[in-house]
Amino acid sequence: MSTLDVLSEDERFLVGTVHDFVEREVRPVARELEHADAYPAALIEQMKRLGVFGLAVPEEHGGTPVSMPCYVLLTEELARGWMSLAGAMGGHTVVAKLLLSFGTGEQQARYLPRMATGEVRATMALTEPGGGSDLQALRTVARRDADGYVVNGAKTWITNSRRSQLIALLCKTDPDATPAHQGISILLVEHGPGLTVSRDLPTLGYKGVESCELSFDDYRAPADAVLGGVEGKGFAQMMRGLETGRIQVAARALGVGRAALEDALAHAQERESFGKPIWQHQAIGNYLADMATSLSAARQLTLYAAREADAGRRVDMEAGMAKLFASETALEITLNAVRIHGGYGYSTEFDVERYFRDAPLMVVGEGTNEIQRNVIARQLVRRGGLDT
Repeated sequence: MSTLDVLSEDERFLVGTVHDFVEREVRPVARELEHADAYPAALIEQMKRLGVFGLAVPEEHGGTPVSMPCYVLLTEELARGWMSLAGAMGGHTVVAKLLLSFGTGEQQARYLPRMATGEVRATMALTEPGGGSDLQALRTVARRDADGYVVNGAKTWITNSRRSQLIALLCKTDPDATPAHQGISILLVEHGPGLTVSRDLPTLGYKGVESCELSFDDYRAPADAVLGGVEGKGFAQMMRGLETGRIQVAARALGVGRAALEDALAHAQERESFGKPIWQHQAIGNYLADMATSLSAARQLTLYAAREADAGRRVDMEAGMAKLFASETALEITLNAVRIHGGYGYSTEFDVERYFRDAPLMVVGEGTNEIQRNVIARQLVRRGGLDT
């Protein structure tokens, strides 16, 4: 059965449309844009017209909602062309789902229609300069006063934060709460006085879309900025949101791994040594076989997590498994693609060096793989083993 067989006819058409967009518009320019670290404004505009930013928004708010398996395959297509484009819509989708699941009616009406068109693009602000995976130890504080909230603190590694009009800010509204997670909320904030993009962070890969540090210095947010209107729910809300985020990162890894495999396969058929195409040498053939097998397994694991999410089940373990396996697979595939290309794989004139630089992000992003292993182990104990 084809992977696309799990989709509706409309979804298959949409995946095909995005595939054609990647072939026609993205792949011819991705290398140049990536090397220049240039923001892909024209491509983002085309993604808006394709409806990519409305994939998690209901039709009543102007979106084009798709199943999670479709979302996985769309993300894979974008990442196959240039992983940065898939990253540009990843956090946006998570924020849309947070609003859909937990937002008040007024919050949904305010943001979702404009998010569907891409007029408003959204991102999450979780990580802080003083810590990464331990979100309960965050130091950004929003103190309530008569007019709303006064926010002070800093965030780092925030994708698209310079160009996002909406930021889902994870912060402490009750710094003294015990346990700490009961004092954490999500504030829906927009750019304004007191919020500064303090610097863009240089990166190994993931070029084009910026990764920034944000500074909050007596930034004022209105009283109705708390997601869902109730303080202290933010940690649990974000943990649910990260299930979608980790499935999306796994799908990005699929796209990068697939691009590397496709390039390596083509090169192995064109390049000759000792009188025959190099794929006929057992070492290279074995690399290709292992790359294809691992990629297929990663895709099935990711689609399984996506189907479970669509069924309304908690998928912290399934999403963690998908993200862990797919990202480690992408890392291995991209390294082997460099090996298959030989010296050309180390040249910036070939795309495999870009794939090799992009792949590590999925290992450390959206919760490091060490954290994913902790999540998986904890859920195994809680559930009494794997479901059958």
